[in-house]
Amino acid sequence: MGAGWSSEEERQPLLGPGLGPAPGAVWRSREAAAAALPAAAPGPGRVYGRRWLVLLLFSLLGFAQGLVWNTWGPIQNSARQAYGFSSWDIALLVLWGPIGFLPCFAFMWLLDKRGLRVTVLLTSFLMVLGTGLRCIPVSDLMLKRRLIHGGQLLNGLAGPTVMNAAPFLSTTWFSADERATATAIASMLSYLGGACAFLVGPLVVPAPNGTSPLLASETSRTHIKDLIETVLYAEFGVVCLLFSATLAYFPPRPPLPPSVAAASQRLSYRRSFCRLLSNMRFLMIALAYAIPLGVFAGWSGVLDLILTPVHVSQVDAGWIGFWSIVGGCVVGIAMARFADFIRGMLKLILLLLFSGATLSSTWFTLTCLNSITHLPLTTVTLYASCILLGVFLNSSIPIFFELFVETVYPVPEGITCGVVTFLSNMFMGVLLFFLTFYHTELSWFNLCLPGSCLLSLLLILCFRESYDRLYLDVVVSV
Repeated sequence: MGAGWSSEEERQPLLGPGLGPAPGAVWRSREAAAAALPAAAPGPGRVYGRRWLVLLLFSLLGFAQGLVWNTWGPIQNSARQAYGFSSWDIALLVLWGPIGFLPCFAFMWLLDKRGLRVTVLLTSFLMVLGTGLRCIPVSDLMLKRRLIHGGQLLNGLAGPTVMNAAPFLSTTWFSADERATATAIASMLSYLGGACAFLVGPLVVPAPNGTSPLLASETSRTHIKDLIETVLYAEFGVVCLLFSATLAYFPPRPPLPPSVAAASQRLSYRRSFCRLLSNMRFLMIALAYAIPLGVFAGWSGVLDLILTPVHVSQVDAGWIGFWSIVGGCVVGIAMARFADFIRGMLKLILLLLFSGATLSSTWFTLTCLNSITHLPLTTVTLYASCILLGVFLNSSIPIFFELFVETVYPVPEGITCGVVTFLSNMFMGVLLFFLTFYHTELSWFNLCLPGSCLLSLLLILCFRESYDRLYLDVVVSV
């Protein structure tokens, strides 16, 4: 990227003469791309079996980051009793995730200049520090709460890498007919980690609310605190293991690139931002991603609070959150695999997904307003509407990422996805800010869901898609 891929070592050409675009070439159209290619260009490079190990390590790191980020939301009632957390504390623990995206551009610069290995090692080290900080044994509850907040912030700083670098990794290691699938796996595992927090927390930690036996004594409080700390120690151990594995083996790139697009020269850091901010099509599709996914992420982080007024227990809320994200991960990977087989269908896939998201979010909101709409408010309807909403929205993430990269190629993948995830987290942060500081009614949060999905659907409908990166690979391979 810029003058090359990453570090000085990584700036050596990956393809010999005639295998890629001419030095300094910037594709402004498909005709320009085709004209710059040599007449007898050989086919793309090769792929290596070790690419799956690299993908596994990165995906597990994203899984752990999502798990740590969503530790407190599903057990917020228990955390209140064990550590004296207030509603402000619970919301802030979720808010550290989007706050961690404030230095997002610094991580994008690091990925652009130093490559994948250095960035991933720094990310995993921040996670080790964050999870370790939460495990420091202190008796002062005020100090303990501060340590927990500090640990969540450090884990939030790992978010830009695990959420932005998936398309960069897939382009670096995978061929054109595997890129969308690799992007889906790498990006979805972070959300799957958040889903497992909905499952692990409520199952391990008892809930001191009206839907389970009352646990108000000091002995019960100590018991809940011990169980929460068991979860914290377990997460710390998992993160340390992943850091050790990444330190032992995480190569920055394969010996030969998997495709011509992987070896082609990209725009510099500064020119990339100029290209992104001046591309109206990119800004349109970026808003179509950032607004609904930001609203949904904030809504998911306080799902227990949202469902408590309708008498849904902490365990049931955890199961709803778990299955909505798991379903989204499964469908997202399946959709990405479909997109690899039948190329050029990304816009159509997004239209179908957001049509379903708009309908399911409207169903959920109207169900919660049953005093006005008189729709049946049952466990089945809440489960169905929430899970469908999560499936449709979460499965759209890897499709969006691939469409972003195709739209603005040759802007580097890390920079492109960094900008859109930054916007998404800012929307999430603003919503949680209003919820926390202005005590906004949660029913207003529910109304934002169908509105954001409908707006995104209209933006996608007006979007004109293009596949410049894919076209380059196809021309060269032919």
